[in-house]
Amino acid sequence: MSRNKIINIGLIGAGRIGSFHAESVARRLVDANLAAIADPAPGAAERLAATLDCPVATTDPKELLANPDIDAVIIASPARFHAGLVEAAAEAGKGVFCEKPMALTLEEADRAIAAAKQAGVALQVGFNRRWDQAFAEGHAAITDGKVGTPQLLRSLTRDPGPYQGDPARTPQWTIFYETLIHDFDTLLWLNAGAKPVEVYAVADALIRPDFRDAGHLDTAVVTIRFDNGAIAVADANFSALYGYDVRGEVFGSAGMVTMGDVRRSSMTLFGAGGVSNDTWRLDAHHFVGAYTAQLAAFVESVRTGEVMGPTGSDARAALEIALACIQSIKDKAPVRIR
Repeated sequence: MSRNKIINIGLIGAGRIGSFHAESVARRLVDANLAAIADPAPGAAERLAATLDCPVATTDPKELLANPDIDAVIIASPARFHAGLVEAAAEAGKGVFCEKPMALTLEEADRAIAAAKQAGVALQVGFNRRWDQAFAEGHAAITDGKVGTPQLLRSLTRDPGPYQGDPARTPQWTIFYETLIHDFDTLLWLNAGAKPVEVYAVADALIRPDFRDAGHLDTAVVTIRFDNGAIAVADANFSALYGYDVRGEVFGSAGMVTMGDVRRSSMTLFGAGGVSNDTWRLDAHHFVGAYTAQLAAFVESVRTGEVMGPTGSDARAALEIALACIQSIKDKAPVRIR
């Protein structure tokens, strides 16, 4: 593919994160074009397309995938459709960027990876934390040996509150499949080369106790033991009243690196009411640069055929930990993996 070719991208899924990705392609990437949007919900694709001057809007993802002018797709549909859409997009010869989780079972993940490999197309997964400046610099420090041998690792995700979701409409294991999956990928990436060998998860419904019996868990802590001896902890909650909170830490034999900040920016206001920061934020506020960088890398991957970001295999590895967490909750015991 020509180095100068503009990559035509189609979006499948016009929800919150899909809309943000569409805006990034349309307004922040100079070498990509938002060519089409598909969403089964009546009017969803049309409304988003109108705001971004996208020429094609449809309710049928198959129509988008059949369009010969589209080089690649961004999959931002509900998670249960991800693996099937990855397969369909690969079979259509499109490069694929898939939001996490790429799949809900290891069998689905294997089929998606195989489809992309057989078609010879790029498959990148949306683990945006790798593209955040603080996390990228932390990873580089670890790789350069500045913290020595990793011994204790921590990663956390606390979604902004107050929690306004509908537990009755939320898949049972969302906290592992869609929230902590980011932390699992981050820990695997920061402890590169090590394999998880044991997982123990504790979770409860502390925000909405009335949905505990339905299995909707909104608070969780996970401990992971690795084959290099390192121990990691990941935790998540769906209602951080102070805003979106993502942080990481790696303590090693020669030092420590920390990543992430609860503040939207380093601005500090000094006034009659005291000293304060403008802290409240969403993920899009914090990761706008990371979201854009991962899509820029995806465009380059489509152009060169070399995947520059998290791969399908990376997504599978994080999913394996998520599934072990679910089994651990059911068994009320640690789960051995691999």
